[in-house]
Amino acid sequence: MKIWSDSFIEGDMIPPRCAFAEMDPGSHIKLSSNRSPHIAWDDVPAGTQSLVLFMHDLDVPSDGSDVNQEGRTVPDALPRTDFYHWTLVDIPVCLKSFAEGKFSDMVTPGGKNGPLVPFTIKNGTEHQLRHGINDYTGWFANDPDMAGEYYGYDGPCPPWNDERVHTYIFTLYALDIPRLPLEGRFTGKEARLAITGHILDEAKIFGVYTLNPDVAGNLIGQPS
Repeated sequence: MKIWSDSFIEGDMIPPRCAFAEMDPGSHIKLSSNRSPHIAWDDVPAGTQSLVLFMHDLDVPSDGSDVNQEGRTVPDALPRTDFYHWTLVDIPVCLKSFAEGKFSDMVTPGGKNGPLVPFTIKNGTEHQLRHGINDYTGWFANDPDMAGEYYGYDGPCPPWNDERVHTYIFTLYALDIPRLPLEGRFTGKEARLAITGHILDEAKIFGVYTLNPDVAGNLIGQPS
């Protein structure tokens, strides 16, 4: 199975239009277009009954004490953890791609609606895809202007003072079940656990992103 994007070159910088925020010389960062990237795939194995797509950041600081603090940096050596930006499940096998901007085309304070994602393919057939909540739900929990449940895609917004360039992995899984065995609200981590034992194949691509102008010349990611 293979996966690719026309929105960015694998291993290169994810374009700011597909990010939650972009650099701003006056205030470090500003909100960006937050467009979900084009994603396409092929060579799905026989017996596949549905597909699941994840996007996660490998490089989120495990300690947020220095994040976005003037006069301080988030050291590259700081232990890192995962941050889920997108979880889309129950993708029918008849689909082969998603256009850029299909699932997000702006920053939505409080988050986009979910989990159901009505989706009509070219022949008029309707499918019910589902979005999980992404980890901005927890990140903004104590921000009265932004708090809410963030379903679907919300793009990169790494700390503007991080010494590390962040790597974003897009992973597509082919499953032997037509519907993910989760109900209601679910997270990326919960969806990853739910597909255990049902994976027929998988494919990955990655892009990188930073909001730190001091390391913008080092846009080299390390996928895993």
